[in-house]
Amino acid sequence: MFHDSQFGPQQGGASVSLWLADSLQQAPAASPQDWRTRLREWADELDLVPDLGQRIGSLTWFRGLATCFGLCATALYLSPAFEAIPGVPGPVLSSAHYDEVRSQMITPLALGADSGRHMGPTDAVQPLRETPERPQIELSAQVGSSDTLPRALSRAGVSSGDVATVMAMVGGDIDAGVKPGTRLDIILGRRASRDRPRPLDRLAFRARLDLDMEVTRAGGVLSVRRIPIRVDNTPLRIQGVVGDSIYRSARAAGAPPKAVQAFLRVIAGQVDLGGIGAGDRYDIVTEYRRAETGDVEVGELLYAGLKRARGKSIDMLKWTKDGRTEWFEASGVGERRGVLSAPVSGRMSSGFGMRRHPILGYTRMHAGIDFAARYGSPIYAVTDGVISYAGRHGGHGNYVRIEHGGGLATGYAHMSRIAAASGQRVRRGQVIGYVGSTGLSTGPHLHYELYRRGQVVNPLSVKFTTVAQLAGGELVAFRARLAQYQGLRVGLHDNFAQKAATTPVAAGK
Repeated sequence: MFHDSQFGPQQGGASVSLWLADSLQQAPAASPQDWRTRLREWADELDLVPDLGQRIGSLTWFRGLATCFGLCATALYLSPAFEAIPGVPGPVLSSAHYDEVRSQMITPLALGADSGRHMGPTDAVQPLRETPERPQIELSAQVGSSDTLPRALSRAGVSSGDVATVMAMVGGDIDAGVKPGTRLDIILGRRASRDRPRPLDRLAFRARLDLDMEVTRAGGVLSVRRIPIRVDNTPLRIQGVVGDSIYRSARAAGAPPKAVQAFLRVIAGQVDLGGIGAGDRYDIVTEYRRAETGDVEVGELLYAGLKRARGKSIDMLKWTKDGRTEWFEASGVGERRGVLSAPVSGRMSSGFGMRRHPILGYTRMHAGIDFAARYGSPIYAVTDGVISYAGRHGGHGNYVRIEHGGGLATGYAHMSRIAAASGQRVRRGQVIGYVGSTGLSTGPHLHYELYRRGQVVNPLSVKFTTVAQLAGGELVAFRARLAQYQGLRVGLHDNFAQKAATTPVAAGK
């Protein structure tokens, strides 16, 4: 208790306040703690679960070992028992029930396998001496991508004799072979004995787009029935506007992938595909055969057109001239077929000009170039032409000369064998002979010469192209075909219905 006589009014209040503050700082108030908190603090201080791999033998280690034993003992004490659970025993099966359950096992099924009620085998059941065979086997096979009709039939189980008979009957109708993916519907009959193959009772397949074939056995003899199918050969014409991609635009318009790829190859030979922009119009005409059954066959590209918003338009038509099929422009000008190709696969061993002859021993003009190649290597025509000479030619040995037109000709010497005849027309890359060492030669090589108006020139100095040009009646026919394709209607047409509508029908009596 404080007395006012000891402190003044102001002095006394300040002293009490300071005393209380010092008391609070020296003795903080004790707040009650939760039992969980106290247990956690006690466990942290005690460390009941130390790492038993460290401080082995210490008091802390033994305390952790005791904890481990305690937990294991508790788990064993609280583990469940494995005593049998009492239950109701199952009923004892009667003989009939046991017989029915037994038929569901791996043992063979007895009578009633299809009726739903099964009966197990008893002493009254006698095993069959031979398993009965099905009177017929119906199956469906397919011709593979690199397969033939005889191989597909043999894989399906048709005997070699029946395969030979079938091919003798239908071989003339499938000269080019059966198209991969063709379905074969086959029925094999009952065989006379187990050591003989099943006979072919029926075979049906699509031989061609316009022909179905059915082979049947009657009286033990195979016969064939040909079922013709009407086919419309009208070419397919597709037009459209180029968008972001000419390929995607043409495919979206319904053009077959094969036709679009061929179209791009033709157009790429005339213009840069990167220069084709949105707004240009493409025009595609391709062979298209459609059967009345709905099956179709897409053939070769016939016409490729491109109407450009800027630049020259393109009209290319496939045409056959002198036995060669190539693309011609609307003016009748054909493809430009590159520079001279190499006459043989080998390295150039001697150039054109003056040199010391390896056999004669003096310097003289070497009127061509030599290619070192292995004996027997094929020699090719460098471009199209007509053979004007083929045979022995002095120091040239076996020699071939080809006239290419325009005063140009080529010569090939020292051949081991000639593979062409005088007057024969040859194409670029066609084999005309084989490397040898005939005539004045020290080893197998090709001596190649080039003539311009009868005079030898350096073959390395001449590069020319061959261009086909249509004229006269052939040009008239070419333009008529071009107009025909450009006059086709766009898209598919139901020509079968049109033909049926225009076919006269006989009036009945």
